[in-house]
Amino acid sequence: MKSKKRLLRIIVLILAIIGTVVFTPWIMLRAWLAPLPDTIQEQVDEALAYKLDGIIVYIDQAEKPPVLYTAGWKDKKNKVPADPGALFKIASISKLYIAAAAAKIINSERLSLDDTLPKLLPELLGRIKNVDKITLRMLLKHRSGIPDWIDDTEFPWDKPPTDVNEVLALVLDDPSEFEPGSRYDYSNTNYLLIGKILDKTLGYSHQQYISNEILSPLGLTHTFGLLSDVDAKEVASGYDSHYDKDVKMLDFVSPGGSMVATAQDVGVFLRALNDSSLLNKEEQAVYSSIYEYGHTGLLPGYQSIARYHKDIDAVVIQFVNTSGGNAWTISEIVYNRIIKMLRR
Repeated sequence: MKSKKRLLRIIVLILAIIGTVVFTPWIMLRAWLAPLPDTIQEQVDEALAYKLDGIIVYIDQAEKPPVLYTAGWKDKKNKVPADPGALFKIASISKLYIAAAAAKIINSERLSLDDTLPKLLPELLGRIKNVDKITLRMLLKHRSGIPDWIDDTEFPWDKPPTDVNEVLALVLDDPSEFEPGSRYDYSNTNYLLIGKILDKTLGYSHQQYISNEILSPLGLTHTFGLLSDVDAKEVASGYDSHYDKDVKMLDFVSPGGSMVATAQDVGVFLRALNDSSLLNKEEQAVYSSIYEYGHTGLLPGYQSIARYHKDIDAVVIQFVNTSGGNAWTISEIVYNRIIKMLRR
């Protein structure tokens, strides 16, 4: 009996290995299995062999000066090399800034985590399922059950709406994904609504608040709320497997996914968020109860990773201006290899 069980385990293992070899694209296996190079720059250069158009990596490790690495193209068509100071659509990394702003405003008692959605945005009564059970805390923690607008099959990716209310309309009157508060499920709609709540509470744009209360104190002058706020020439071009041309001018305005910044600016912000120099003790306590301390971002033509690694006291930001196909997995593999190199 034992020999049969052992044989069965061996057969299962062999089948698993065969399945991995057959169904995993070779380019991903090659990226994963290749020996680690001697330097970070070599690893960044090697990323281009896996069909990434351009890459920027910012590393701020304790007791060392911050360093930027680049490879590939800022603008492939015009043969402009990757620029370490290029602006980049940081997509959902924007949520870290909104959560930090919300923590400050909640701590000032202008908002409460227990405020309900009908109190904050009464116009949504009858338009969002279970609306009376949804609190600001649930929105911030992705526990509302509100569908994600990004999953709507009718979203016009080739011509995204420039009115946030048009984006919100995609999920109004849709069924709830689950009972509010019962579980976690990431939804971009949550942060769209938080952006609207902050605007209403402040009486002006939450992006202006972020600029005044977060960016300015940190001396960050290369972070912006919207693509329309910047000179397009300063933005890295973006390439997606679903489009033939540069997708740089596709403008996504939904709060929590609209910001544009340099890798260095994101790195300085993330360091301050993690070392408690951005928020005071009370604000930090609020933040810790509602959101995370690192994030990724993805939009057509743009993918980004912003993480703090406590064990090596390092902030590592990675921007890649390629999306679609295997680009996301390749980008994660490259990022993880860089972290391995920093740890060795």
